[in-house]
Amino acid sequence: MKKSIVLFTLIAHVVVFSQKKSKTLVTINNTKITVADFKKVYEKNLDAIDNEESKNVPYNLDLFINYTLKVKEAYQLKLDTLPSYIKEIETYRNQLSAPYLQDKSFTEKLIKEAYFRTKNEIKAKHILIRTKKNATPADTLAAYNKILKIRNRILAGEDFENVAVATSDDDSARDNPQRKFTGNKGNLGYFSAFKMVYPFEEAAYNTTVGEVSMPFKTRFGYHIIKVDKIIVSKGEVEVAHILVTDLTPAGKTKIEEVYTKLSADKSFDSLAKAYSNDTSSKDKGGKLAKFGTGRMVPSFEKAAFSVSEVGDFTTPFKTQFGWHILKLLKKHPLKAFEEMKAEITSSLKRSGRMKLSDDAVLNKLKKNYRIKEHETAKLILKRKEIRMIPKDSLQNILFSINEKELTQAAFVSSIVNKRQQSNAVLFELYKNQEIVKYFKENLVNTAPEYATILKEYEDGLLLFELMQQKIWNKSSKDTLGLKKFFVENKNNYGVKDLTEIKGQVINDYQNFLEQDWIADLRKKNSIKIKKKQLKKLIKFYEKK
Repeated sequence: MKKSIVLFTLIAHVVVFSQKKSKTLVTINNTKITVADFKKVYEKNLDAIDNEESKNVPYNLDLFINYTLKVKEAYQLKLDTLPSYIKEIETYRNQLSAPYLQDKSFTEKLIKEAYFRTKNEIKAKHILIRTKKNATPADTLAAYNKILKIRNRILAGEDFENVAVATSDDDSARDNPQRKFTGNKGNLGYFSAFKMVYPFEEAAYNTTVGEVSMPFKTRFGYHIIKVDKIIVSKGEVEVAHILVTDLTPAGKTKIEEVYTKLSADKSFDSLAKAYSNDTSSKDKGGKLAKFGTGRMVPSFEKAAFSVSEVGDFTTPFKTQFGWHILKLLKKHPLKAFEEMKAEITSSLKRSGRMKLSDDAVLNKLKKNYRIKEHETAKLILKRKEIRMIPKDSLQNILFSINEKELTQAAFVSSIVNKRQQSNAVLFELYKNQEIVKYFKENLVNTAPEYATILKEYEDGLLLFELMQQKIWNKSSKDTLGLKKFFVENKNNYGVKDLTEIKGQVINDYQNFLEQDWIADLRKKNSIKIKKKQLKKLIKFYEKK
């Protein structure tokens, strides 16, 4: 019987969004089910029915009525108040509402923007003034003013790289003799979409080549950028390399010996295994994972993209890691937009950039809803001991969303364990959360398809719980009832021992219990079928 439950869990419920007036087909107590309601369920069900007998209209109407009676019983037993049910429905509601909380046009814009930035790489340098994670407004202002003065020095004619070495809080700008590290003087090399945090990427792509940006903030602090160049992406490459980590003249001599052997047609693969100091790649013939710009140190990247023909190799060159020779294995040109769309969308989600779409939806909701803040009630935000205020003293309305009112107490309850941010910031976060929550709660009134699917799931979950209690648990635990059923129907099985066909008997016992239960439900409820409308329905589908 589980098969029929699954089927009607998916499709059977009283449709409440019928747009045209329709004749009543069935009345269950005071609930009217129209011809149009049943037709929607029946026609949706047709594709799942695999034999003509099961397509019988009266048969399907009986199933529909039985389903409706069971769901009604579940609500009467208050199964919808079970903690497990409430938790399951909340999880499903969040999943189901997620697409409605995305601005499709805005998301499409982000995808196209990311493709453009993947296709067009940018070369830039920057200066950073760090701010602490929990910086005070005064600290933040001080950092902003500091980098603004640095920008003015550059605009007045000082060299960007020299100023970066002298002032940047990015340690990579300066030499570090102890680590044998040569500073980049603020130079970042080439990068494209998803290589930097979004605010940094956004500032870079919105700064004209040769100009210095205004200060902008990321989670690291305040930056300024100077854009040097924008080029069309070279795509990605796969290379193999041989690395000699000895940076002394002896290391140079060794890499030159390797190069001589390569030039004499010795195998790159065997030479990598014999000479390379890169333990992670030497056993693979020096092969590295494919990469694009911005992934390797600039000199390594430049050498890799300078090789024009697959199979060719570079002359020895030096990086901070040692001496290298590269061999080009494969080129991966940038794909067309439609080919990359799914990949870019996935990258958007992983990067957290989709939150921008969430913010776009939130801003639209704020414009569409009547949101009123009560300034007198908001005075509690200035109180440091806000979490200690008695609940009885927090009954004033803090703000409202249309007709929904949120009290001071509700807000304070939400921040009891949140102490990392100011009360003002916590209030804004709470307000935004409640706006989104209000939207989700009202989706059943504004999105018919959402309401339909949610109702199906709610009713189906209730029915599953009800069947568990009424039928499945009883058939497996009521051993005396099962034995009695077997004895009374022994002639149907042709065996003497229940254990021989226990699975089949349990299934038959479940069917028996369900039919008995349905008969009882039909006795307890008033069911009136309009025979005239049923006959019309039967004729309608016979013609089809």
